[in-house]
Amino acid sequence: MFQTSFQTIEHLLLSPSRPLRRTAVGLLLAGGAATIALLVGIFGPVVALALAAAIVGGTAILLDTHWGFVALTGVAFALPFASLPFSIGFKPTFLDVALVALFFVWLLKLVTAQEREFLGSSIGLLVGLFMLLALFSFLFGLTHSPPTFFTVRRFAEILLGIGLYFAVINTVRTQAELEWVARWVLLGSWLCAAVAVAFYLLPENATVWVLDRLARFDYPGGFGALRWIEDDPNGTMRAIGTAVDPNVLGGMMILAAGAMAPQLFARHPLFPRWLLFAMLATAVLALYWTYSRTALFGLAAALALPALLKYRRLIPLALAGLLLLFVLPYTQEYVARLLEGLAGQDQATQMRFGEYQDALILVSRYPIFGVGFTGVPDIDLYLGVSMLYLIIAENMGVVGLLVFLAAMIGFFVMVLRTWRYGFALEREALLLGFGGAVLGALVSGFADHYWFNMTYPHMSVLFWLYLGMAAATVLIQKNSLGLKE
Repeated sequence: MFQTSFQTIEHLLLSPSRPLRRTAVGLLLAGGAATIALLVGIFGPVVALALAAAIVGGTAILLDTHWGFVALTGVAFALPFASLPFSIGFKPTFLDVALVALFFVWLLKLVTAQEREFLGSSIGLLVGLFMLLALFSFLFGLTHSPPTFFTVRRFAEILLGIGLYFAVINTVRTQAELEWVARWVLLGSWLCAAVAVAFYLLPENATVWVLDRLARFDYPGGFGALRWIEDDPNGTMRAIGTAVDPNVLGGMMILAAGAMAPQLFARHPLFPRWLLFAMLATAVLALYWTYSRTALFGLAAALALPALLKYRRLIPLALAGLLLLFVLPYTQEYVARLLEGLAGQDQATQMRFGEYQDALILVSRYPIFGVGFTGVPDIDLYLGVSMLYLIIAENMGVVGLLVFLAAMIGFFVMVLRTWRYGFALEREALLLGFGGAVLGALVSGFADHYWFNMTYPHMSVLFWLYLGMAAATVLIQKNSLGLKE
């Protein structure tokens, strides 16, 4: 029966017959409109609006898998914590819906043999092993800490986020598909940056008003949602956008600016250069206003890869930005905070050092597979540390950490090895942009944890999305050269 349902969906929505396909879509939309009209009268316009977006987005994804990336990117960058305004026993997030829809359509095509070849890439085995180890550690952790529905759902989101790597390289296989998805990824990240800048420039009352409107989607509202340096309301406010946390927003801007910067100097940019300059300036400004020092170092690493391999003009641009940072009167507070962090003198840095020591104690007691994701077996231990690599070691042990590091090293070996053969001009900026963004994320991970944290599952989704886009670029280039993976 399940297989029959798949075949019916394929026949109606994926049929090569245009009249049949249009009829099926029309019936789906008509049924959706009738349902929405009914629910408007019963529950109000908010539920109806959410359903309308779900129907339109779901229909587009069913017709073309690549629309799933548009929905996923938009949700992960713009509304990462938003939940649907109704419950089905629990309140699914927009991120849940986007992930499930994308994977459903991709797996549907595999089941119905529309896609006969499964690509893994040279690091696919390591990525798959990392997923299996994460699942094993999660199950192992249940022996000492029972899960809640919340932790199960968040872990599933992270696991799907890692699996997104395979969804990307298997559905983005041509240059046209690569450019199409990349445009939407850049636009989604620009939207995130623009919202953050707008929130920062608006009066606090106006920003809180907007956040209060989002509270019906389970966003934190009120003045308590705003963030300041050292949590001092009399001090300098930090940009949050819809990312809730300024450090998380800084990580998102690493990805945004890292992928945009090479496009500015590319022979075949995805957008007009004036628009790319505006997009990049918005992302850098949003990153600056987060006052996240790790994001600044991450951005430097993200720009270093394309600057050293191809786009030398990024070097004077970065140096000019650094010079302005140190000489402008407006930026001196930021510089002072940066120097305090490097010297280990401020409270936030000293707290990080304490977390590192506690994390090393936990890892020394449970070194092989960690303690899982649901809790700790000892009362004097706790889960959580502001470092990507230590939090992986806490959750999955040294084995999980080594597999993750092997996958990351393998990724850059794959990139550099393919680069030696020469890249087509239309793919150079895409590879170096997405690859540089991944490097920036890994550098910021030395002092931040959000890339692998159940509180921020959308950050894992974005990390593996960018990794997958870079790997897809490599695979497309290898295919064009007739090279074997």
